[in-house]
Amino acid sequence: MRNSNPILLVEDDHMDAMTVERAIKDLKIANRLVRANNGEESLDYLRNESNEKPCIILLDLNMPKMNGIEFPKAIKADGELKNIPVIVLTTSDEQHDIVESFNLHAAGYTLKSVDYKHFADIVRAIDFYRALSKLPNRG
Repeated sequence: MRNSNPILLVEDDHMDAMTVERAIKDLKIANRLVRANNGEESLDYLRNESNEKPCIILLDLNMPKMNGIEFPKAIKADGELKNIPVIVLTTSDEQHDIVESFNLHAAGYTLKSVDYKHFADIVRAIDFYRALSKLPNRG
């Protein structure tokens, strides 16, 4: 059975966020998409007890305030949040970003595509991974 919790998108670029939203809609993914513009906003969302915890976090790396390397450090240090899978969805093909993301326990790392069909295929693969993954119960 699929997890019905929301998907948290941490993305500061409005066009990229709209592309993710469009792919989720086109693929008929039922999970609600919640967007935060940076790591600080996403931590505020995650630490608010009235918000439902996401089933997965899609994370851009290059953001203001708290970037995609600082953010996973914060959630992996938090016992309530550390088991939420994080997939890095970014334009950075830099080896040090890839290595650092996996050192911070990213569940995956993929490059954004400017080709919408390819981008939708990426979102489909992430959704398939999410649907197959067994996660620990949270409280």
